[in-house]
Amino acid sequence: MKKIVVVGGGTGNFAVLRGLKNFPVDLSAVVSMADDGGSTGILRDELGVLPPGDVRQCLVALSNSSSMMRSLMNYRFEQGGLGGHSFGNLLLSALEKVTGSFEKAVDEVSKILFIKGKVIPVTTHQVRLKMILNNRKILEGEKEVYLSQEIDQGYNSIYLEPYATANPRAIDEIMNADLVVVGPGGLHTSLIPNLLVEGIGEALRKTSAKKVFVVNLMNRKGQTSGFKVSTYLKEMERFIGEHIFDFTLVNNQKPSPEQIEIYSEEGELVENDMEGDERVIATSLLGEFKGAPKLDLIKRSLIRHDPKKLAHELMKIVNHL
Repeated sequence: MKKIVVVGGGTGNFAVLRGLKNFPVDLSAVVSMADDGGSTGILRDELGVLPPGDVRQCLVALSNSSSMMRSLMNYRFEQGGLGGHSFGNLLLSALEKVTGSFEKAVDEVSKILFIKGKVIPVTTHQVRLKMILNNRKILEGEKEVYLSQEIDQGYNSIYLEPYATANPRAIDEIMNADLVVVGPGGLHTSLIPNLLVEGIGEALRKTSAKKVFVVNLMNRKGQTSGFKVSTYLKEMERFIGEHIFDFTLVNNQKPSPEQIEIYSEEGELVENDMEGDERVIATSLLGEFKGAPKLDLIKRSLIRHDPKKLAHELMKIVNHL
């Protein structure tokens, strides 16, 4: 059985895992620990726990339990002191307190949800994402980075504080993989934070696994404005070295004019400027158009990848290894 490791965070990981779960592969998700927005941020600040939000999404994506259990994990309270919190975030945080370990909490929820595969925090250190812009402004935390409209004017550095080393389990998964999938996801908030963890970049360079980069569907205004496929690759390679990726998966399906108009406040379509490059696979990857989830504390992307289409293309690569 082929082993696939998905590296990222947030809804990007969810889409890839949800699609691949339906195929006979050994699946693992290596998840960013930089999230500090919404319910996750409040729990981090008030309880001192590791961020549960991105991990919860991966667990739900891999779950083979009932639809009721999956809905319960994603349920957000609407009123009172718990307003805005998801049940799954609260469960993971409570289990971390009970077991004394976030990894043990994840393992326990994995059993409850009968997940296919493994969900592994990229680091077990409590970290914050920080960015220093060219204008010397400092963005404190993933939420500030996510909401910034100035990043495309240039940044001096992006880093995790304090210094973080990789979870040994994450390194093992990458080194023993047949295929490593990076992305899609927020470039500065879901993807790069994994590469800032000491040991992850080296593992990606040394592993014999084939590596695929899944490019985002849309640019984010004020952050990746005007980015093309080659721009995304160059930005990723700044942190892990040149020519790391064997394949780059790019969407070539156009959303409807109505969808693009609705999304215009967020950004524009990513242009493929690498047509003809044999490493670039351009195909239809667009999912069903959906609005932002009710009570989401941070506005999320409205145009998403289709899990089935993503999995189909990734499995074509796996089956030729």
